[in-house]
Amino acid sequence: MATVTLKGNTINTSGNLPKEGTKAPDFLLTATDLSMHSLSTYSGSKLVLNIFPSVDTGTCAQSVREFNREANELENTKVLCISHDLPFAHARFCGAEGLENVISLSDYKDGSFGKAYGLNFIDGPLEALHSRCVVVLDENHNVKYTEQVSETVNEPNYKAALEALLDA
Repeated sequence: MATVTLKGNTINTSGNLPKEGTKAPDFLLTATDLSMHSLSTYSGSKLVLNIFPSVDTGTCAQSVREFNREANELENTKVLCISHDLPFAHARFCGAEGLENVISLSDYKDGSFGKAYGLNFIDGPLEALHSRCVVVLDENHNVKYTEQVSETVNEPNYKAALEALLDA
């Protein structure tokens, strides 16, 4: 279990992020067109997993915007924006913002992604949602970098995540 804060108040997660150098756990997530995507859907691509509680909050929305901007410059890399939001909320947000360089995926059906990656909040006001994390995978889907943001209202370290892609 990991501990983070939300506006200074301690909250706990269901486990710990996968360790760097290990194979990323597989997942089954729902895309905005309601199709199902797994890790193998992105075979051969480097991945940035931008994980957050809800696209309808300012910090989460900003992380999607920032990674969308950066994704346009990334070679052989896909940015997956993952939360418990319904696929319709993801589609609405990205459509309204004109964001086309990220892939929005939802863990709403069974929460198995959050469980496999050890990042679900298990207490506090955001219980059952995902904690704010970034996981970078190489083209073989080995974990190259992880960050679980210690204060949930803060943005992730974009620079460190993008630099990890250079080494992936």
